[in-house]
Amino acid sequence: MDAAQSGPLLSLNVIDYMILVFYFAIIIAIGFLARQTTKTSQDFFLSGRSMPAWMTGLAFVSANMGALEIIGGAANGAQYGASAVHFFWLGAIPAMVFLGVVMMPFYYSSRVHSVPEYLRRRFNEPTHLLNAMVFAVAQLMIAGVNLYALALIIESLTGMPLWTSIVIGAVVVLMYITLGGLTAAIYGEVLQFFIVLAGLTPIVVVGLHHVGGLDALMESVSSHGPQMLYTWEGTSVGNWVNPLGDWIALAMGEGFILAFGYWTTNFAEVQRALSAGSLNSARRTPIIGAFPKMALPLFTIVPGMIALVLIPGLGGGEGPSYNDAIPLLMARFLPNGVLGLALTGLLAGFMAGMAANISGFNTVFTQDIWRTYILRGRSDAHYLRAGRVATVVGIIISVGTAFIAAGYSNIQNYLQLLFSFFNTPLFVIFILGLFWARTSPWAAFTGMLAGTMGAMAAHLSAPHISYFYQGGVMEAARYSPQMANFYCAIAAGLATLAVVVGVTLFTPAKARGELKGLVWGIPDPESPDLAEIKAGVPWWRSPILLGGLALAVVAGLYITVMWRW
Repeated sequence: MDAAQSGPLLSLNVIDYMILVFYFAIIIAIGFLARQTTKTSQDFFLSGRSMPAWMTGLAFVSANMGALEIIGGAANGAQYGASAVHFFWLGAIPAMVFLGVVMMPFYYSSRVHSVPEYLRRRFNEPTHLLNAMVFAVAQLMIAGVNLYALALIIESLTGMPLWTSIVIGAVVVLMYITLGGLTAAIYGEVLQFFIVLAGLTPIVVVGLHHVGGLDALMESVSSHGPQMLYTWEGTSVGNWVNPLGDWIALAMGEGFILAFGYWTTNFAEVQRALSAGSLNSARRTPIIGAFPKMALPLFTIVPGMIALVLIPGLGGGEGPSYNDAIPLLMARFLPNGVLGLALTGLLAGFMAGMAANISGFNTVFTQDIWRTYILRGRSDAHYLRAGRVATVVGIIISVGTAFIAAGYSNIQNYLQLLFSFFNTPLFVIFILGLFWARTSPWAAFTGMLAGTMGAMAAHLSAPHISYFYQGGVMEAARYSPQMANFYCAIAAGLATLAVVVGVTLFTPAKARGELKGLVWGIPDPESPDLAEIKAGVPWWRSPILLGGLALAVVAGLYITVMWRW
């Protein structure tokens, strides 16, 4: 549906606008209040490492509840059906637990400001600079996705032109992030988490009531093809009929390489954990976030499936795109007042996602590029100002990248492609560097380049390979772009692994004494967190116990879904 041609979908009244204005006022007020406690660059970039675990845990999952979750999750529900739960359960929970249990001790105890800084200390400056630049570009691309999704909602629901909507969304995020830095982002994200759920709940409740309940919905969805209710069924290698492809693509591409690559190395997420007040709080941050993450398919995938049943021509060539699923349901079902709440929830989610990307960008640009390679040795006040300037510049650039995202009918496809290019090589390098002390600095640098080139080669080749089409028939409607993205990630991972191992065998490694606290099995005796590590924590606050519980719950959810449908 083209909002510019058909007019606004919604007729907002004064109550709806009052809810929106009240929300924006609170968000901007949070920025002003956070500014009062933002005195140093560490306050701006890491909230002074003082946040409690429950707050960083909610911020951790809220930072991911932007376009990727809401618009992309609903689009996946409409396009792929029940198999879209893999993006939440297989594609998030194990990796979030792994981050908390295994990787956070190295990030937090080394006192790094960012993920790229860890690479500088573990490998060398060229690897550090390359990753910092790649990360900065990736964050601006993903911020553009969130900004585009925010503008898409405003345009389709109110009739406001897309470019105007993009600028308005950018200005609001700019104000509170520039004022309060990461502290404002985290406070805003915790508030936005609850507002997003409050906004999406009416869509789910009213939509399910309209289609006759969850079982009736599944029956209606199956009329679009039985594969729409598959989760693991239909993933046979060489004879796949599952919408997301075969089990290799799902288990290795999405569940391992893409998921672990995103959750364990994406600084926009890790930054929330680094702001925690203690090592144990930092470790529990992603695991606490895993529990609300499990419930999100109900608020995203289910509305997408409802839209598939109720909106004629959804995802067709001439009809509305999959990205329009949530806006169309809002326009069809929600009364004024509730409509304002739902619209506020969506805008809150997109701003939380964009704020996470921008706060990650300004930290890496300032600390890892500006401070390290351009202007060294300046005052802390200088780098605080530089961070604020970087925020402004980053948001301006993300306005441009928003128009790139506009070319994709399912922005989740676009995001998974970005992750295969940027996150996968980094994850392989991290794992090898963390567990294999012999991994050499130049092996990491060349491996990162090789992984990105491997992903590019696989991406360009996939549309010309019959295996990525259901039944081997090379028709556009049978092509699975997500399966292709999963194999792109696998190709990137294998290329990175081969090059890192090969180059390591012929180049010198760092001395063992330089790897204290950076490699598994080589502790740093001077770590400020060593006493906490030795003392341990009460069993009920153990990250291992909490992580095991999260894995057990998600396994139970999979069993329930497969048994019921």
